[in-house]
Amino acid sequence: MRVALLLLFLLAVAAVPGSVFPQRGANPADVIAYLDEHRTIGPWLDRLSMFDVYSAPWFAAIYLLLFISLIGCVVPRSVQHAQAIRARPPAVPRNLGRFRDHRAVKTVAEPAAVVDVARAALKGRWWRVDATDSTIAAEKG
Repeated sequence: MRVALLLLFLLAVAAVPGSVFPQRGANPADVIAYLDEHRTIGPWLDRLSMFDVYSAPWFAAIYLLLFISLIGCVVPRSVQHAQAIRARPPAVPRNLGRFRDHRAVKTVAEPAAVVDVARAALKGRWWRVDATDSTIAAEKG
């Protein structure tokens, strides 16, 4: 990810000459006028593609490297994310009182009925539910 940020910064810096110098694609007459006014540095800037910044090979190389770097960042994390989505929810923690939404309710209903009601309530809120041994492990997603 650091490489992607570095390349993104480099791309921003490389786009500055496109704002400073006239561009052939936008106004070729200004480029010709600039080259006529600056006979010593104008040809050097032209060789460095300063008048065609956004179509220059060095500019294309920067953004292609940026895309490759971003793909290299996203693909492995996507695989890990897909595996985490398919995994079973984590085990129920021992101290539920630390959770913000923790509630304790006394009831005379059977444990299986309570589990069924809890499962229905959680699934209605898009939680994945795994009910085993009359405990419920749930995670958002």
